[in-house]
Amino acid sequence: MGKIRVGFGFDVHRLVEGRELWLGGIRLEHTMGLLGHSDADVLIHAICDALLGAAHLRDIGYHFPDTAEEFRGIDSKVLLRKTVELIAEKGYRVGNVDATVCAERPKLKAHIPAMQACLAGLMGVEEEDVSVKATTTERLGFTGREEGIAAYATVLIERA
Repeated sequence: MGKIRVGFGFDVHRLVEGRELWLGGIRLEHTMGLLGHSDADVLIHAICDALLGAAHLRDIGYHFPDTAEEFRGIDSKVLLRKTVELIAEKGYRVGNVDATVCAERPKLKAHIPAMQACLAGLMGVEEEDVSVKATTTERLGFTGREEGIAAYATVLIERA
């Protein structure tokens, strides 16, 4: 068995009016979207951080700073592809991803298969290697008050 490593990622963005809502690489119909320098896809950002951490490559802000004009409004799918390339340069590939999105609304259950398919394609893995779960915080905290959405991700990477 080759060397394996585990990484953990977390991200949060504020919900605001006048922005599109992108989660897991797909656009969702909602009255609000996430505020950020990029498209603010919290799920992809958490996965990127987990992958970078597992490969000992710091974090998403180090590689794709929100002060850089080249990343303003960028599609986070591009960031995930670049992250997979970065870990490949260190000799790793994605093994599997387990992620959770915390949001009161919109309800995500019906969108999870599309998110998993999109994410698997971006990372070059099988759909069964990408688990996306959705939960609420029972109306507690900033996610419960619908002020923002949070995402957590755990990944396993392995020597290519």
